[in-house]
Amino acid sequence: MKQVAVILSGSGVFDGAELHEAVLTLLAIEQEGASYQCFAPDVEQLHVINHLTGEVAEGETRNVLVESARIARGNIKSIAECDVNAFDVLILPGGFGAAKNLCTFAVDGKNCAFNEDVLNVCEAFARAKKPAAYACIAPALAAKVYGNQTKMTIGSDKDTAEGLNALGACHVDCAVDEVVVDNDAKLVTTPAYMMANSISEAHASISKMVSTVLAMK
Repeated sequence: MKQVAVILSGSGVFDGAELHEAVLTLLAIEQEGASYQCFAPDVEQLHVINHLTGEVAEGETRNVLVESARIARGNIKSIAECDVNAFDVLILPGGFGAAKNLCTFAVDGKNCAFNEDVLNVCEAFARAKKPAAYACIAPALAAKVYGNQTKMTIGSDKDTAEGLNALGACHVDCAVDEVVVDNDAKLVTTPAYMMANSISEAHASISKMVSTVLAMK
């Protein structure tokens, strides 16, 4: 049975992990006969968004690991505890948390900073030539990790694609229910809610990503 490390970035599309993407990822992993362990950085979120109004909740702070634990039903560890040798595959669902809490791509674009512990784990999987999958906006991290014109996608948004290319990636436009595979890097990416207009479209995107990355040797 393949062991999958899943990195979450909080809880909520606008300031954390996209919940549908996260849950669909965990479900797809189980349906493919693999198992998972969730991780998240033990840091404060960039900010807190009121998901009812879309406004920043002034004066409120939340911890990425604590919020991610909501999705993982408490079964989660700090990213600092993730040992690449214990896992076969790495998967990062999207949500703005991936581009706000795991890195600052949402704010700073190509000049973004990266959470050191998250970057270390992602780079460790890349160096070990272990398959990895990044969904939605999470390929912003993959662009930094892999560089070298590695093929990846966030869908077809021109400005975001240019930001990934500026970090060293080679962006490929992709339909919502498809994936982009770079076999040399053993990297799979998919647009998910960068393009999805429904949970069923997100499911098609995420399930194909998971099945594709788990089939890699």
